[in-house]
Order: sequence, then structure tokens, then C-alpha cells
Amino acid sequence: MMKRWMAALAAVLGLTLCVATTVQAADLENTLYLDLTYGRVVIEMRPDLAPNHVKRIKELVRQHFYDGVPFHRVIAGFMAQTGDPTGTGSGGSGQDIKAEFSSEHHVRGTVSMARASDPDSADSQFFICFANADFLDGKYTIWGKVVSGMEFVDQIHKGPEADNGMVPEGERDKIVKLQVAADAK
Repeated sequence: MMKRWMAALAAVLGLTLCVATTVQAADLENTLYLDLTYGRVVIEMRPDLAPNHVKRIKELVRQHFYDGVPFHRVIAGFMAQTGDPTGTGSGGSGQDIKAEFSSEHHVRGTVSMARASDPDSADSQFFICFANADFLDGKYTIWGKVVSGMEFVDQIHKGPEADNGMVPEGERDKIVKLQVAADAK
């Protein structure tokens, strides 16, 4: 009887470990490590809200597209924008993504896509909210949220208000490295 009970317990524990490992692997696949000179920012991606955006972001991350890209537009109390390798605010990867608007709110730590006036013009540029920005709700695709390291985002160099937050070229913080947690070494 004791042997059967021990075997059953081992089977349950083995199943629990298997399920826990699967869940952890799924979380790592939808987690980004954004390394800044100030420290590591952890972003939880939201494929439930924006599956096509999350898929495209992961493709770009795995191509090292974002490594070394500057935060070119940073507005105190609003957001920090990056994802344009030219640093002009008009560059990208060359592949627009159809909008995936949701009922989620732009709050502190929200990661959302930047775009031009066309709702379907998001490409590779994204921003991280410093504070609540409900005027963006339903107009920009939210695809993630900062779950740790927001204090490092807060340190990103801000641009002058008179220049709509465009950070002078020599003063820009850059993404040191952006990687999918499942791929992290």
C-alpha cells in the first residue's frame, strides 16, 4: 500500500513539475529583458491583447534590431519612445502592423506602439509610459507592461519640452540589449 501511495505521489509531483516548467517556459517566451545603462527592465508581453505586435516585436528582438537604438523622444511625466534606428522618429523596420486596439489602459509602465496618423502604421517604434495617459486608450496598441525596473526607465534622459521631447543626439540613452527571456544567456 505504501509503495502505491509513494508511486502516486511521485507521479503527481512529476506532473506538477512538468506543468510548472511548461508555464515558466511560456512566461519566458513572452518576457523581454530591456537592458539600459542604468539596469535591467523586465517587460511582460501581452499576446492576449496584441498577438501580431508581440510576434513582430519578438522577431525584431531576435534579429537584434533594437540593440543600440536610442530613446529619441522622451517627455517628462509622459513617455520614453524608442525603436527607430535612425533616431529621427521617422525610421523603422519597414513593415507596418495592423492596429490591435484593446480596452486596456495606458498607465505607468505600459508599453505601447508608436505610429503615424494612420492607425495601421505602427512598425518598430514603441514607448513606455511614465504616468497614466488615458487619452491614448483605444488609439494605440498596448502590447506589454513593465513588471520590474521602472526606476531605470525613469532615469532615461528627457528631451526639452519646447522640442516635443526630442532628445539632442549627444544626450540620448540607448538600448544596450533587448532580448526574449527564453533566449537570455
